[in-house]
Amino acid sequence: MTLPVIILAIVFILTAVRQIGSLRLGIWQIMSLGALGVLLTGQISVTNAIHSIDPDVMLFLFGMFAIGQALEMSGYMSHLSYRFFRNAGTVDAVILYILFGMGLASAFLMNDTLAIIGTPVMLLLSREHNIDPKVLLLALSFAVTTGSVISPIGNPQNLLIALSGNVEDPFMTFARYLLLPTAVNLLIAYLLLKLFYRKHFSPVPLDHSVPRIADKELAGWSKVSLGMVILLVAAKIIITSAGIPFNFRLTYIALIAVLPVLVMSSRRKEILAKMDWHTLVFFAAMFILMESVWDSGFFLNVIDTLSADINSVPMILGISVLLSQFISNVPLVALYLPVLSQAEITSIQMMALAAGSTIAGNLTILGAASNVIIIQNAEKKGNVTLRFTEFAMIGIPLTIIQVCVYWLFLYGPSL
Repeated sequence: MTLPVIILAIVFILTAVRQIGSLRLGIWQIMSLGALGVLLTGQISVTNAIHSIDPDVMLFLFGMFAIGQALEMSGYMSHLSYRFFRNAGTVDAVILYILFGMGLASAFLMNDTLAIIGTPVMLLLSREHNIDPKVLLLALSFAVTTGSVISPIGNPQNLLIALSGNVEDPFMTFARYLLLPTAVNLLIAYLLLKLFYRKHFSPVPLDHSVPRIADKELAGWSKVSLGMVILLVAAKIIITSAGIPFNFRLTYIALIAVLPVLVMSSRRKEILAKMDWHTLVFFAAMFILMESVWDSGFFLNVIDTLSADINSVPMILGISVLLSQFISNVPLVALYLPVLSQAEITSIQMMALAAGSTIAGNLTILGAASNVIIIQNAEKKGNVTLRFTEFAMIGIPLTIIQVCVYWLFLYGPSL
């Protein structure tokens, strides 16, 4: 086992423990230590480390974090939360609204976007109705991960599959193969949450209070920014569906949409000061560590030495779920696509790769970037966290069941 893999294993252990003596570590600090470890030991050069940091991801997150911060500071986030959840009269209804509402939205606004916007909403619901915030945060994590499966723009790895996997009519293909099993899996997430947190599912009716807009000027610009996100995402869907040869990156959406709150608002400095810089540090560190692990060739050798048919749907699902925990889902897809291209591939295999690499995020905290965004935001804004074991306690059985569901829908008919 190579040194970068050993350092990655230590990062996993520290993420699970989160404490050394009396020292409490944040996820961003643990990942930063991992990146520092591979740099100091010469496992990756400074130049390669800088090049490994994906500017598109960093800029996208920067823009969306700033919009999310403006939505929260202005009070417009609370207003949107009330309008969405006002008809959810019980805890059961709230959880179902989160799973299916946020899940569907993540398929088109991208899972990381919903993680950014949704976390303060979960904390608000928790305070207003005295619901355990961990239940809501878990529901949000499972919603944005599972729901993003059904669209080629639901997450970065799906977009990579749609563009590099030669998927014809990607929106229809994803929906045809993955919409129904994803709906089943969202319902399974609800049932498991109710099973593990049944004492928190109170039958007492909920009374949603009408929130007050704290800053009308900032709320106005926040509304404009959010509207621009939706319009630009719709434009991207049209461009992608029509096959127009224009690379309309997700980064452009975030950077254009953030302009109203950063240029027009008088509170731009406060927005920048309060936004979640720690999560941006986490992502930069993650890119460096994962690049070092990738360059070690360890997991590529593992795949090469497997004697099983790694082009089969069950193997694609299994490998993508497991290896995404160690090298992240986007590098995993980038690694797997050339392997699949050596054989005669079908849409079903591409969809298996999309499903497996995405629901890998439900297994552990580090399985999806959206999980980290949610936990980092919750720790910063609400002094609430999810421990590694708390997440995995539900995440492991949920992921196993979800893999079986996708396997039955994708592989079952061909048996």
